[in-house]
Amino acid sequence: MDNCIQTLTRKSRSTRRFKEYKTISEDLIVGLIEIARLCPSARNRQPLKYIISVNPEETARIRYALLWALDLPDWDGPSVGERPPAYITIVAPENCSPDPALDLGIAAQTILLAAAEQGISGCMFGSIKREELKLILPVPEGYAILLVIALGYSDEEIRLEPLSEDGDTRYWRTSEGIHHVPKRSLKDCIIQRQ
Repeated sequence: MDNCIQTLTRKSRSTRRFKEYKTISEDLIVGLIEIARLCPSARNRQPLKYIISVNPEETARIRYALLWALDLPDWDGPSVGERPPAYITIVAPENCSPDPALDLGIAAQTILLAAAEQGISGCMFGSIKREELKLILPVPEGYAILLVIALGYSDEEIRLEPLSEDGDTRYWRTSEGIHHVPKRSLKDCIIQRQ
């Protein structure tokens, strides 16, 4: 089976190094959010709000409020020239009901697939220094930061790999800078009936 959504999913990798000089317009990001707002929502509550960041001074500050790659502890994120030129920060009301986690996953993945369709890569961040980020962004009173999506044009090679026999799912990077991402086989993802 090879179709458009499968192709986009294969292209939509968690990218952490970008061509910083290639900017992304706010209008393009608004278009990605336009697609996400049409997604299904638990009980149709539509609690998610989006903060767009394309200003270079602001994006430089946001970079330090994110934990970039927990499985690469010796790497503290992209250096100058590799940083994403844009971010979308997703927020929702505190103590929101129902829990916005379902909406968040659907919307964030939709944004990344829509971005991939336009040749843009991204990375979702749940590991965030939230109090620090609140000092940078106009987060409305009573709202919680749920997720940050970095966006830009990829400047790294990412390879999907079969999961090794030891079952280790951690990604790694070679000395040449190639990012390897192990994936379980389809057979290992399906629970068979007895």
